[in-house]
Amino acid sequence: LPEVMEQIFIPFFTTRKNGSGIGLSLSRQIIQNHGGRLEVSSVPGKTRFILSF
Repeated sequence: LPEVMEQIFIPFFTTRKNGSGIGLSLSRQIIQNHGGRLEVSSVPGKTRFILSF
């Protein structure tokens, strides 16, 4: 869903009942601190996370 994709890196955003919403936000921050990028692309049934350094 496009509206979810826009929010997945926002701290504490989650679509899961028991999720904390911190994982992707923290991962992106750590990667950026090391000079990298964390990006996402998605089509129905398939989501891809791309780490670039």
